[in-house]
Amino acid sequence: MQRFPLSHPVHSVVRGLELVGLIVILIATFVAAGQDIAQMIEARRVTLADLLLLFLYLEVLAMIGAYLQTGRLPIRYPIYIGIIALARYLVLEIKDLEAWKMLAVGATMLILAGTVLLLRYGHLKLPYPENEADFDDPAPRKRVAEDVDRP
Repeated sequence: MQRFPLSHPVHSVVRGLELVGLIVILIATFVAAGQDIAQMIEARRVTLADLLLLFLYLEVLAMIGAYLQTGRLPIRYPIYIGIIALARYLVLEIKDLEAWKMLAVGATMLILAGTVLLLRYGHLKLPYPENEADFDDPAPRKRVAEDVDRP
C-alpha cells in the first residue's frame, strides 16, 4: 500500500475533516449531556441509569481527547462504551427482560470485558512500535538490539 507523505494535500484534507467531525461529536456530546443534566435537575432525581448515561458521555469525551492527543483511537474506548451501554440497558429494562435475555446481555458484557483484558495483555507483551516507520521496516529495531549486544 502506498502511503502519502505528511505534506500531501490529501492528508491535510483528511485531517481537517477528522477535526471537523471530532468538533461536531464534541459539541453534540456536550449538548446531550446538558439536556440530560437539565432533565435530572427538573425531575430532582438522579437514577443509576442517569449516572451510567453520564459515564457514556465521559467515555466519548475521553475517546475524543485521546484521539486529539495521539492521533490514534484506542480500541478499548469503544469497548468500554459498549459495556456501559449494555449495563445501562440492563438497568433500564430489567423488569421487562426475560431471563435468557438478561443472561445474553451479561454474557456479552463478560465477553467485552475479556476482550479488553486480552487487548491489554497483548499490548503489554507485544507493544506497538514507537513510530510509524517501524510498522513498515522492522530492521531499525533489530539493528538497535544488535548494537546493545556489542561490547
